[in-house]
Amino acid sequence: MNFNDRPDDTAFDLRARAELALAFAPDEPPAHLLRHTPWYARRGLQILLAAVIVSSTALGSVLALRPPEMVRSAIEHEYYERTLRGNFMAEAEIARHLDWPTQQKLPGFTQLMRPCDIDGARAYHLTTFFEKGGIVTVLAFDQPLHLPDGQGWWANTYWQVVRSREGRPLVLIAQKKQALAVASRVLGQTSS
Repeated sequence: MNFNDRPDDTAFDLRARAELALAFAPDEPPAHLLRHTPWYARRGLQILLAAVIVSSTALGSVLALRPPEMVRSAIEHEYYERTLRGNFMAEAEIARHLDWPTQQKLPGFTQLMRPCDIDGARAYHLTTFFEKGGIVTVLAFDQPLHLPDGQGWWANTYWQVVRSREGRPLVLIAQKKQALAVASRVLGQTSS
């Protein structure tokens, strides 16, 4: 028995091994067995690159829809004070901060009026109910803020930044989009 023969080899195995030994020298394998695959053509790397592209696109989409930091903080603040009711300040004072005429009654049916602190900024919180919309929380800030106008949906809440009659940014937060539409028409700047 030869050294290369194995007890479970068939006649075909022995003949194929002998033919291959005659066809190729033991030190030079066929060139097609040693073909060079470029690094970018490897299947695992292609799958990894596709996963990175898809995940970065998804992350970019989420971050692009994210509201400004102050709006996110206002949404969180509104969430914790959603069930709070009462008047903790005079109606004329909150009207002044909303740039609403002090001799006029505040719009809607007021639920909550109070001063608050949102991320170190003094804010005036007005929660009011509009007949054809729903409950809206309006936040006006003491300090001038650079909030761009915009709207969206974040953390199961609709939000919108509008300008008051004097140009101050007001953050509107509501559970229903219809409520934002009504509040922005009433509280926002009217186009002349």
